[in-house]
Amino acid sequence: MTLADTVKADLTDAMRAGDRDRVGRLRLLLSELQKAEKDGTSDEVAVLRRERKRRLDAAEQFRDAGRSELAESEEAEAALIEGYLPAELSDDDLRKLVEDAVASSGASSPKDMGAVMKAVMPAVDGRADGKRVSAHVREVLTA
Repeated sequence: MTLADTVKADLTDAMRAGDRDRVGRLRLLLSELQKAEKDGTSDEVAVLRRERKRRLDAAEQFRDAGRSELAESEEAEAALIEGYLPAELSDDDLRKLVEDAVASSGASSPKDMGAVMKAVMPAVDGRADGKRVSAHVREVLTA
């Protein structure tokens, strides 16, 4: 069962329950998944991560502008999207992957960060944000 199918099933349940807010959010999410599929993007997890990031960025901008009610709405959408994403890697698991990549690539200084990132990102497989991975790589290489 694909993520789009799961979202469709949840949308049907929300419609039956009469939860208008959830229905609207799920329709937006389903629309993005279908649009990506039509464009030939088959990585549903990447679409969900992109949409969650957009919602969190929008929430931050709304908060900066003093529009907390809109920020809360965007954060609720991000939380809903997060429910469909695979579990994030813990810091310990991520550190282990980074240390393994550093050892296998023979990196010894921050100049080798690109090679380590290239080795570790496929192992992370979308279970951690690139910024977070980069921070761990930098920390391991400078230690």
